[in-house]
Amino acid sequence: MGSDALGLLMAGLSNLTPGAAVMIAVGGLLIYLAIAKEYEPVLLLPIGAGAILANLPLSPLVGPDGLLSILYRVGVGNEMFPLLIFIGIGAMTDFGPLLENPRLMLLGAAGQFGIFGTLMLALALGFTLNQAASIGIIGAIDGPTSIYVSSRLAPELLGPITVCAYSYMSLVPLIQPPIMRWLTSRRERAIRMPYTQREIGKRTRVLFPIVVTIVVGSLVPMATPLIGMLMLGNLMKESGVVERLTGASSKEIANVVTLFLGLAVGSTMRAEAFLTVSTLKILGLGILAFALDTAAGLVFAKGLNLFSRGRFNPLLGAAGISAFPMAARVVNRVGLEEDFDNFLLMHAMGANTAGQVASVVAGGVLLALLGAS
Repeated sequence: MGSDALGLLMAGLSNLTPGAAVMIAVGGLLIYLAIAKEYEPVLLLPIGAGAILANLPLSPLVGPDGLLSILYRVGVGNEMFPLLIFIGIGAMTDFGPLLENPRLMLLGAAGQFGIFGTLMLALALGFTLNQAASIGIIGAIDGPTSIYVSSRLAPELLGPITVCAYSYMSLVPLIQPPIMRWLTSRRERAIRMPYTQREIGKRTRVLFPIVVTIVVGSLVPMATPLIGMLMLGNLMKESGVVERLTGASSKEIANVVTLFLGLAVGSTMRAEAFLTVSTLKILGLGILAFALDTAAGLVFAKGLNLFSRGRFNPLLGAAGISAFPMAARVVNRVGLEEDFDNFLLMHAMGANTAGQVASVVAGGVLLALLGAS
């Protein structure tokens, strides 16, 4: 009897595989980056914890009725968690800078070029079309959109794609500035753009999310869930009559859903699925997509500067991705390095919010083209 009890107690250690041990270490690394380096701690910490829990031998958490499996089925398998997070993002987003300067929407569109360029390269490396599209969407640096698209097109790659998207999002201040300095001159980075000080009325702010939902939903139906939830959150914020719902969406609900989402994504990082050559390829392709999106935005913004006769700062093109508001802050910081009195933050915020909308549309276009149901 004693030996049987000891065998049961030792069953976990005897079933611990080298691959699982590596993934437990990876989970520990994510937790370290979240705590020590503060790299997207709100999501990387629960993802790391989920990865550790999922790779512990004989853990009931990942069984058919385990907590992590249930969280995945309930919130990721049917895309509920990303959509709830989008409501919170919308409730925290101010589209005022974009409404003051609508041409910044063009930068959001240009900032999605890397998605399709990376898709083609991923196909050349042997990924299926659905997998290549899911990898390409990393370039938008939009975590919820990456999760939403990959969960529908390539759920087997959800773990590495999510880790890539959020890890690279946290590295925006390190990855973007060298590209910005390489593609722009000092004279271009020092271009001043005065603020219009144009007041955006409440009617316009309220109509904007409604009109965007109708237009995007009509043109790209597959983007309706994402754009609809994003704009619902923004409509609640701008209406000014549902402060409790706005506050709950952007705080309590967003926090709880983010915790559950992180654990569910971490549970997909099982050794047998994560420790593959494909994961290394995804890591490389993800950073390439990010770099291409940043470069495309900068090049397009240089074109706008040419047409405006030198009055448009090309740095704003780097804010056309969806890493809000980090990309906008990086643009402002790089601009200040050339001129301490050149504040680009509000203009960059406009381009950054445009990138949010554009990344959602790009995700919807990919889902529509690939026939996701």
